[in-house]
Amino acid sequence: MNQKDKRLAYRVYLYLGAMFITSLVVSNLIFQKFFYWNPFGEVSVLGANLFEVSVGILPYPITFLITDLIAEIFGKKKANQIVTAGIFASFFSMGIILLANHVPAIENSPVDDATFSSVFALSPIAVLASMLAYLFAQYVDIAIYHFWKRVTKGRHLWIRNNFSTFLSQFIDTFTVVGLLCIFKVLPWSMFYGLVISGFLFKVFIAVLDTPFLYFFVYLLRKRFGLKIGEEINLEV
Repeated sequence: MNQKDKRLAYRVYLYLGAMFITSLVVSNLIFQKFFYWNPFGEVSVLGANLFEVSVGILPYPITFLITDLIAEIFGKKKANQIVTAGIFASFFSMGIILLANHVPAIENSPVDDATFSSVFALSPIAVLASMLAYLFAQYVDIAIYHFWKRVTKGRHLWIRNNFSTFLSQFIDTFTVVGLLCIFKVLPWSMFYGLVISGFLFKVFIAVLDTPFLYFFVYLLRKRFGLKIGEEINLEV
């Protein structure tokens, strides 16, 4: 690969990383709002309404799509680096928000302390639970993705995309809900319903994003002349 193509590949990696980090940080900022999406009608699972989920889950599947795309084109190491950077960005943003929450608002501030706190004063336990679950799930996703890539010799993209995402999303959902119940942020009576509802929502979105992964992988392979299973080495 010539230097011009390598610079372009690096920019693609950089922008994918920016989208990943933005999606991750935003999901932690907006998670306190919940909504009910009922494409299958009024359905409940173990006492929890199906797809009664936080809006923070909306950008979340994008992060798994991006890490799968990076893993496919740039390799396992670059995908893990993006995940690590995303975790750092999340904790850094939470620190800024906690600091901002402790700064008193002036009398004529458009947003007073109570309003700011109700929106942005995130529960440290909830954030910690989310980050621990996410970190574990993403590294598992990348490891399983490359396992299936080796087994299929770079073919059958849909297998590694879905099988890696399904397991990692279950781990993520199970872990975060479990931690929130352990720390008494949520009652244990909601555990099974929230795990099943959240997992099914993520699986549904993961299936929908498979054509997008195929499309973007096709574009990048064509642009950089990559063979099936071949990766771009960005190391100097």
